[in-house]
Amino acid sequence: MAEEFSTDGMLDIYLFENEQLLEQLQERVLEQKDADCFDEDSINEIFRTMHTIKGSSGIMMFDNITAVSHKLEDVFYYLRESHPENVPHLQLVEHVLEVEDFISGELEKIRNGDPADGDASGIVADLDKFLNLLKNGGVEEGIEPPPENVHEEPKHFYIAPVATTDSRFYKIYITFYPETEMANVHAYKTVYALKEIAEDLLYSPEDIISDESSAETIVKEGFRILLQAQCTEEEIRQIIGVGYDIKEVDVYECKAEEFLQGFDFGENGPSAAESAVIDLNASVEEIESKAEAAAAAKEGEGQESKEPAKPKIAPGDFVIKSKEPGKRKTLAKDKKSDKASFISVNVSKMDQLMELIGELVISESVVLQSPDLNVPGLNLDNFKKEAAQLTKVSTDLQDVIMSMRMVPLTNTFQKMNRIVFDVSRKLGKDIDFVMVGEQTEVDKNIIEHISDPLMHIVRNSVDHGIESKEQRIESGKPERGKVTLSAKTEAGKVWISVEDDGTGLDREKIIAKARKQGLLDDNKPDSAYSDKEVYQFITLPGFSTNEQVTEYSGRGVGMDVVIQNIQTIGGTLEIESKPGLGSTMILKIPLTLAIIDGIVMEVGGSSFVMETGVIKQFIRVTEDMMIHEPNGDEYIMIRGEAYPVLRLGKWYGLDQYEEAVENGIMMILEVEDKKICLMVDKLVGEREIVVKPIPSYIKKVKGLSGCTQLGDGSIALILDAAGLIE
Repeated sequence: MAEEFSTDGMLDIYLFENEQLLEQLQERVLEQKDADCFDEDSINEIFRTMHTIKGSSGIMMFDNITAVSHKLEDVFYYLRESHPENVPHLQLVEHVLEVEDFISGELEKIRNGDPADGDASGIVADLDKFLNLLKNGGVEEGIEPPPENVHEEPKHFYIAPVATTDSRFYKIYITFYPETEMANVHAYKTVYALKEIAEDLLYSPEDIISDESSAETIVKEGFRILLQAQCTEEEIRQIIGVGYDIKEVDVYECKAEEFLQGFDFGENGPSAAESAVIDLNASVEEIESKAEAAAAAKEGEGQESKEPAKPKIAPGDFVIKSKEPGKRKTLAKDKKSDKASFISVNVSKMDQLMELIGELVISESVVLQSPDLNVPGLNLDNFKKEAAQLTKVSTDLQDVIMSMRMVPLTNTFQKMNRIVFDVSRKLGKDIDFVMVGEQTEVDKNIIEHISDPLMHIVRNSVDHGIESKEQRIESGKPERGKVTLSAKTEAGKVWISVEDDGTGLDREKIIAKARKQGLLDDNKPDSAYSDKEVYQFITLPGFSTNEQVTEYSGRGVGMDVVIQNIQTIGGTLEIESKPGLGSTMILKIPLTLAIIDGIVMEVGGSSFVMETGVIKQFIRVTEDMMIHEPNGDEYIMIRGEAYPVLRLGKWYGLDQYEEAVENGIMMILEVEDKKICLMVDKLVGEREIVVKPIPSYIKKVKGLSGCTQLGDGSIALILDAAGLIE
């Protein structure tokens, strides 16, 4: 019957669910890669993950994914049941990650519309060898290994009942969340999972494979299962767990007679008062009438009662819940869901929504700053109140839309954890990978642009930076190297740094390579180049100091790709290094598509914007407070502290900017404990600013991070405080 079932509508859910499972699997495995072995919870979790992927892939008829996930499930089934000793942990970790890579690759093919045609035979063979290794060396003598976790392709789900003295009988009722999509698919997966332990299995509705409308019935009335198996209730609950789709699972053990009566016990079966069994296919009115008849019959047998008898409700049975008068009654569980509802939205629609919000803010500024409002004697009190309310609503709307686009860096950081593990194993290096600030939230578009740059930087840290174990011992360092990946927000930017405690960058070696490639000025001595300038040479195309070409470095590509991708979103890369102690590479990613609070100012007839978060103080100064150095540098003394002064008009070579400090205004800017006084001609006011990237045909200018449109239609440049302070 599965061949008749259309899987087209299930594909998106299949991909979403399994990608989430694989991310969780990789995170759990990497968390315990340095342990002696997997703990019991992890073994159970990995077993359940593989079991779920196997089941859903079997439904979707992706045989290679089914085969490889089933084989890994066999391994963890053995670990769970036999508890073998001397398990080669790192080898097991590599096997799990190899399976994760294979399935992820197949899912990517499926998402792109290509056939999932990967060859899993090699992985399956390796897992077979590993499983045999466990069985030969991990089981104590005299202890029989558990039975094989044999998987058979389902042709149909009804299994002829073969009851034994060990057989137990269960009635199962599954309640799904109202928002669950394709509940019939989830019900199918549940039946698929139970099939492996079942001696007899019936379920209602029966047509979940061929009738897609059964999904609505399942959500409204629940999914009912009759199960005969040699297992406990706890084992059933391990297979059918409450999750994001299943709200509640009720398991009720019954007698063989009750089981054989099926979903309806019939008129000759036990009374409702004794067993509280409900015909699962009957209407609510029929259920109530049977209960009343049973109660009346019992009362007629001589039992006195002042009130009408009510049927007893056993655990796992169903509760009658009345709706409003005049409406049909339905079967429902009396427990409400506290689960949050989620909906998947295409990122392109979020981009369009963000663009519209930006246009709304600009239009709002145009209206509120219209010159028509500057009519003398015009009473605008009511307008100002309404305008303030409009501004509040638009600000709240911006915050909500921005929060919808923000996602944590956790998954991106976990991918880097995987890269460190793989590369360090292949290079024979022992490395401790530390993540700091992985919960930092950034725009989803930014994450897409920084994944590749981070991968190159992390690989370089492991390959170029961290020395071999012998070299570290010789230099007095710990045998185990350390790579730290951290993230934070500062001055409206995302700062992501990769730090290692390796050899650091060799200034002389870089200068020699740069001179050989003709990158240095022949008339300029090497000492005239600052460390910062020298380190930037490694980001140029074709530049590599690694003399031996390896799988990960030496070809002169990588760092130039990093720069290109970062510059695409207006970011910068800073490199810091101390010889023998290590290097730090810092990505500074500006807000390229956002709405910020900013101060609009004018200098020489041009408009600029500075984010309010970096402005600490506005001050008026006099000439006697200024300090002029012979080399042209200027400082100002404020409360006994000297601040460097930057005249914005002079910095950008503008005409007719205000030179007298008494006629201008100073702003104290602070970024990462660095401070500077910025002098401008005058302040215009505070505005909500829609940040737009500077067009690609304009050369990148230091100190600028974007542009915006003001309420009068003019363009203002957005200043980058960090770029001005450096």
